[in-house]
Amino acid sequence: MPLTFTLDPALTPALRDGILDLWTDVSNAGGSVGFVAPVTREDIRPELVRHLVQMAEGRTRLLVGHDEDGRVAATAFLTHNSHRLMTHWIWLYTVMVHPRHQGRGYGRDLLAAAEDAARGTEGVEAIRLTCRGGHGLERFYASCGYKEVGRVPDAIRVAPGDDRNEVLMLLPLG
Repeated sequence: MPLTFTLDPALTPALRDGILDLWTDVSNAGGSVGFVAPVTREDIRPELVRHLVQMAEGRTRLLVGHDEDGRVAATAFLTHNSHRLMTHWIWLYTVMVHPRHQGRGYGRDLLAAAEDAARGTEGVEAIRLTCRGGHGLERFYASCGYKEVGRVPDAIRVAPGDDRNEVLMLLPLG
């Protein structure tokens, strides 16, 4: 059964907790969403609060996917570029699908919904995102139309002696 996506949903305590649970579960399953397992909800909470503040300021939009049981199953944050010479593209951050739903095409569905949201934003011509090398994520994003446009070797230190590339991907909307 497909996910139901909502852009800019009302932020309720249940939604906030659902995102926090999703982010924790994805991180602990090895997902590259800014943390290295093991993490707790309390480890992730300050980063979620930063995202929520950006939403309140109008700089970031939330795209959330709910499963058939109404649980938060996927999220992505679309962030406007604040540099006046770069307002024609947005960042896509914290792209997550719950581990229990992976392998069902929901990641592609989430990226398609993010693309639709970006296309609906006046003046936006492209989406940029970064991903951690070493997981094959750049191949997944490429299969969804993104092109690798840059790579910073060893930019992400997962652990001492375990540095990964930061891969910059771009999806032109034109």
